[in-house]
Amino acid sequence: MIDVQRRYGGSVVALIEVDPALVSMYGCAAIEPTDDADVVTVTDLVEKPDREDAPSNLAIIGRYVLAPEIFPALHRTEPGRGGEIQLTDGLRLLASEGEPMHGVLFRGRRYDTGDRGDYLRTVVRLAAERSDLGPDFRAFLREFVAGLAPESDDAS
Repeated sequence: MIDVQRRYGGSVVALIEVDPALVSMYGCAAIEPTDDADVVTVTDLVEKPDREDAPSNLAIIGRYVLAPEIFPALHRTEPGRGGEIQLTDGLRLLASEGEPMHGVLFRGRRYDTGDRGDYLRTVVRLAAERSDLGPDFRAFLREFVAGLAPESDDAS
């Protein structure tokens, strides 16, 4: 992302494709392609849009390289969704004023630790994959899961 900022200037956000049903959980970007398949020009941003108002299914995933111009832009940004000044809205202001803004398309494994279930899956996966913790932790998980009561269709 730093290399993209050096190349193009302005601010850079990390983007990932999400299921369109989930766009309301993220800030989403309207984009135009560049000559680089993993880099796009960001033309607009919307914080947690309704599905029908989302400019795309490209979600901002909380990784930024910000130009210093973001600070005066945030100062001029009115509170938005949730009554808070949203970084997405400040970035949107910069994009609307013609400041360079790009997105880097992330294609790897990502954990959304803002979601409680995904947070727990993240901790378990990372612990299980560690060479120093993994063997004992995986043995614990096998024993733990084996001891769980079987699920039934009439469980409430």
